[in-house]
Amino acid sequence: MSFQAVVVRKHDHGHCAQHEQVEDSALPEGEVLVNITHSTINYKDGLAITGKAPVVRSFPLVVGIDFAGTVKESSSGDFKTGDAVVLNGWGVGETHWGGLAQRARVKSDWLIPLADGLTSWQAMAIGTAGYTAMLCVLALEEQGVAQGGDILVTGATGGVGSIAISLLSKRGFTVTASSGKPAQADYLKALGASEIIDRATLSSPGKPIAKERWAGVVDTVGGATLANACAATRYGGVVAACGMAQSLDFPGSVAPFILRGVTLAGVDSVYCPKPKRLAAWQQLARELDLDHLNTIAKEIGLGEVIAAATDIVEGRLRGRVVVDVNR
Repeated sequence: MSFQAVVVRKHDHGHCAQHEQVEDSALPEGEVLVNITHSTINYKDGLAITGKAPVVRSFPLVVGIDFAGTVKESSSGDFKTGDAVVLNGWGVGETHWGGLAQRARVKSDWLIPLADGLTSWQAMAIGTAGYTAMLCVLALEEQGVAQGGDILVTGATGGVGSIAISLLSKRGFTVTASSGKPAQADYLKALGASEIIDRATLSSPGKPIAKERWAGVVDTVGGATLANACAATRYGGVVAACGMAQSLDFPGSVAPFILRGVTLAGVDSVYCPKPKRLAAWQQLARELDLDHLNTIAKEIGLGEVIAAATDIVEGRLRGRVVVDVNR
């Protein structure tokens, strides 16, 4: 048997991504074979497909760091045929064949059950981006940021930013969205943002410490934006950092940390322990306004993935992109 997939192959001048037919026999080892129904495109997938960053570590590789579907075969006692499952991270789509395909074979430990109340489409409309957003929200609250505080969300029209705004506003926080897309102001306000600021106010080098403004920050872009967000965080505030869309650099100062007791909390979604990721998904199913997903996400077919990857890397996409792998 064979299946359709987006495959990255290496050549003399770099690598290229193709939508092609793959034999089942080529699938890597793993205890569970999954028939995928939906996947998604994250920023990391865009980098992997376009080659803008060395995300792919092994060739040839089926890309895609997320998928949802049903178990076709399992040698693990944790899952049986017909179980609805979700996968995020664990190096899938980087070192192990991933989810932008109609089938995947993976380790049992990498899978979690689809949370009650979610469809596979909704799970992928959330995806790694939304799951990361929930981890950021939990990091703020675990570090003591009280509900009702002023929270800055950077990269606000992206997947993490969009879902973070929805989650934070529903929890009673006052959310300021930083975006370089003024035309998307109505979209951000519909998700719960109270104020929109131009990302240019944060994206250039700033002062080591600035006027206190934010009780907490969800930062998806890194670079000068992250440094400026830290500089304007209030005494005892928390900055959850989860992305590097602007830069991997941190051109900042220790001043916010030693003068205001600001906490910089790193948020990793790829290797997050299973109990924590299960808790995050369960809270997403309970707390996220699922109606917002119809605003945040759009759907494409597998054959449209390569073009969409370029769009997401170049900042032309808003929110989330769900991939119906059978379309």
